[in-house]
Amino acid sequence: MYEYKFVRIEFGKLSSKPKVNYQDVIQEHARDGWRFVQLLTPDLTINGVASYYDLVFEGPKKES
Repeated sequence: MYEYKFVRIEFGKLSSKPKVNYQDVIQEHARDGWRFVQLLTPDLTINGVASYYDLVFEGPKKES
């Protein structure tokens, strides 16, 4: 059984660039045992540019 974690990477309003380096976020989560699954851009602005990324991570479900 797996669990999933979603991490949102916001874009700057003026620069249209991610506020943090998404590659660093992926590496950080990998060190914590999460596997990167997918990058989603669910919200597009009027000009068709994403306003954020959602990074999807997968990991084994922890026993509770």
